[in-house]
Amino acid sequence: MEHKLNEKSICAVIGYGSWATAIVSLLVRNETEVWWHIRNGEVLAGLLAEGRNPKYLNDLEFDRNLIRPSNDINEVVSNADIIIMAAPSAYLKDFLSGLNVSLKDKFIVSAIKGIIPGDYKTAVEYLHDTYDLTYRQIGIISGPSHAEEVSRKKLSYLTIVCTDPDNSRIIGSKISTEGIRLSYSTDIYGVEYAAILKNIYAVSVGIAVGLGYGDNFLAVLISNCAKEMTKFIMESYPDTRDTMNSAYLGDLLVTCYSNYSRNRRLGLLIGRGHTVKSALNEMTMVAEGYFASDCIRHTNFRHKIDMPIADMVYEILYEKASARKKMAKLTELL
Repeated sequence: MEHKLNEKSICAVIGYGSWATAIVSLLVRNETEVWWHIRNGEVLAGLLAEGRNPKYLNDLEFDRNLIRPSNDINEVVSNADIIIMAAPSAYLKDFLSGLNVSLKDKFIVSAIKGIIPGDYKTAVEYLHDTYDLTYRQIGIISGPSHAEEVSRKKLSYLTIVCTDPDNSRIIGSKISTEGIRLSYSTDIYGVEYAAILKNIYAVSVGIAVGLGYGDNFLAVLISNCAKEMTKFIMESYPDTRDTMNSAYLGDLLVTCYSNYSRNRRLGLLIGRGHTVKSALNEMTMVAEGYFASDCIRHTNFRHKIDMPIADMVYEILYEKASARKKMAKLTELL
């Protein structure tokens, strides 16, 4: 099957958090119908009654004639050609647990920047393996893209990744607005792993800030995060890619520096003295870096790539290592 998309291909979004809501806000500017799988009763009721998501980005108002919210995932998938996965990686299995409709004739786009906990797989790897999909029918939306800014039409740069550039451009046309600049790539592996690794590195930056390190050190830390990310991607899957592009370096920088970054926030709480458990409990949204740290540690057993920053984060998150002592030791290696 060629899995060729066209301008008439209908889109659906799986997920109801801030990123899913922001993606729907882009789609409705170009599409006359967007299906939307909502598992949360409060969110579904709010969208049906008022055209607003009461839990996330509730300042956005949707034209109820354009959205098709439903708690029935089979109804949503059946009515769409392009399925955009925008649920947190930790809950993707739960979101898809009731799915009985085949995905074999669908095009799946992952907007997930995380790892499937326990499976040690990226979202793309999990979808490929679990639903017997080819990589020709899977794409990615990535890049520096905090939902809060995308929803407010602040200038943002997104990268669409597909093995077929024509499909990338069709997907791009559906989310293209005055506030979105698009680039295209075929590097599914590199872009997805960059989006996962940057969450781990944002935790390390948050820890440093929480411990009282200044901007001078943060510049050095983030520079080394970029080097470590590039090293992992290039050594684990060699390819022609430029990791200075926004889908790699840009996403890393915004996640490390922005106050919107939940991963930076997790590290900040730990650096200020919270236990990992209490920091996670204080988070109102999922910090993907927590699960990503465990997965990258596991994945790197095969590759044996030197990753002192990722190792430090893992030891703090999973082995109860002292954040202060580990960060002090890291400063001697950078």
